[in-house]
Amino acid sequence: MRKFNFCAGPAALPEPVLRQAQEELLDWQGVGCSVMEVSHRSPEFTTVAEEAEQDLRDLLCIPDNYKVLFLQGGATGQFSAIPWNLFGAGSKSADYIHTGQWAEKAIKEAGRFGEVNVVASSEDRNFSYAPAADAWRESKDAAYFHYTPNETIGGVEFPYIPEVNSPLVADMSSTILSQPIPVEKYGFIYAGAQKNIGPSGIAVGIVRDDLLDRSLPDIPRSLSWKVAAEGQSMDNTPPTFAWYLSGLVFKWLKAQGGVEAMAALSQKKSQMLYDFLDRSDFYSSPVAVESRSRMNVPFVLADDSLDKLFLKESEEAGLLALKGHRSVGGMRASLYNAVPLEAVEALVSFMADFEQRNG
Repeated sequence: MRKFNFCAGPAALPEPVLRQAQEELLDWQGVGCSVMEVSHRSPEFTTVAEEAEQDLRDLLCIPDNYKVLFLQGGATGQFSAIPWNLFGAGSKSADYIHTGQWAEKAIKEAGRFGEVNVVASSEDRNFSYAPAADAWRESKDAAYFHYTPNETIGGVEFPYIPEVNSPLVADMSSTILSQPIPVEKYGFIYAGAQKNIGPSGIAVGIVRDDLLDRSLPDIPRSLSWKVAAEGQSMDNTPPTFAWYLSGLVFKWLKAQGGVEAMAALSQKKSQMLYDFLDRSDFYSSPVAVESRSRMNVPFVLADDSLDKLFLKESEEAGLLALKGHRSVGGMRASLYNAVPLEAVEALVSFMADFEQRNG
């Protein structure tokens, strides 16, 4: 029996996708071997890659003047790739919003290549909110403006899209495909796959065409968006199995009703859990109400001496990976697209019972 998986990543995958991959594992499309054993340049896999790109374009309504890239190195690899690709057109400075650990990692990496202007930070309240736009100190000549729409660890989600003067760059690893995105407002969107797209090992990049010629002259070939675009993300051997599974997830999402359906479901799931937390004196959310994430819900127990018991009993109840990130402690439930409503119902029921027995 499969249990309910609340892991922040690698995260839950849709069961129908896993079953299809299981059925096709030894003999994919009648070719007599696994998709993992097929050349990435074969006609069969080329079809997989083309369909995955088109399905993602359909899901997010990606305009024609944007390239879709399937990249290696995860989102963390893009922390380096972004300044490499965008600091070559004059300005070697960039604006960043600091909202937590993933933003901090991106800031530190960009600082190796040029000047970083932190336009706003929520460190003053332990990264528990998204700074309002009127608090920014935006540069006049920045090569780009970077933010993290959803901080996976802290459970903080921006309730708005920044309106800025330079190309907007966003790490959407934990929110992509959970709601419609006005892609045309962004210069570059990137996301590690292991939350809402597929298994770990691949990342998605969506880049506006005019940004492909702004790289530093000594950019490593493996980090160049232009090289990736010109080679259809196959300049070297890509992670074919992760690409194949991501394509299956895209088709599953379309069958569910697309990102509009996912947005409604994510709102319902997260609201159910937040409503329970707000009614309780035993549990609480550390995140400002207006900045609460739909994808990652951290919470704490009033008596943290009960944390170990909570985790032990929740796992015994079939509720997996509720331990908060090691840097912040407490609990965290990640409610990505593949986490069903029934999982949240089971979690709330368990939490109510645990409170009654230990409160």
